[in-house]
Amino acid sequence: MLGLKLPTDPRWANIAEKNLEEILVDHAYCEQKAASTAISLIVTYPEYPELVTAMTALAREEMGHFKMVHDKILERGLKMGWDRKDEYVLKLKDFFPKGGSRNTQLIHRLLIAGLIEARSCERFRLLSEKLEDKELAKFYRDLMVSEANHYTMFLKFARKYGDREEVDKKWEELLDFEAEVMKDLGKKESIHG
Repeated sequence: MLGLKLPTDPRWANIAEKNLEEILVDHAYCEQKAASTAISLIVTYPEYPELVTAMTALAREEMGHFKMVHDKILERGLKMGWDRKDEYVLKLKDFFPKGGSRNTQLIHRLLIAGLIEARSCERFRLLSEKLEDKELAKFYRDLMVSEANHYTMFLKFARKYGDREEVDKKWEELLDFEAEVMKDLGKKESIHG
């Protein structure tokens, strides 16, 4: 369903299991960045009322997820720690050339956001299936559904605001690129790394 060309190595779940504090902190920052992305899309593209409405709801939802993850961190007697650079996201952002029309930039941002959500969904599925901590496994199962909805929403908007054939071609190219990026990732205790 997600269309990812290279699945995460299942051994990543073992790394995550042994480093839950790092995973939770990284996850909290991922949710915060997702909310920031939604707000940035509102600020940059206010002329698209349907997008603004959806991104308003998404920003609220992502901050709700941030709170949920932060609560898990506090319940476990852990601390947030500092944000880390997300190597995965930085590499994806370099895929599309800079510049172009506002519409082209919007399509690129929507596709990248959709792919990040798809990969997060896949990682949350792995956590929900592999974590021995059943309460945390259920937590990730519930979040997995939201991530799948976000992925499809971003892809729907990209197709709505761009030429469907061109958008689908860019999506396939981005998926191929992401598969290459993932060959070097999956060995760190982070949601995308």
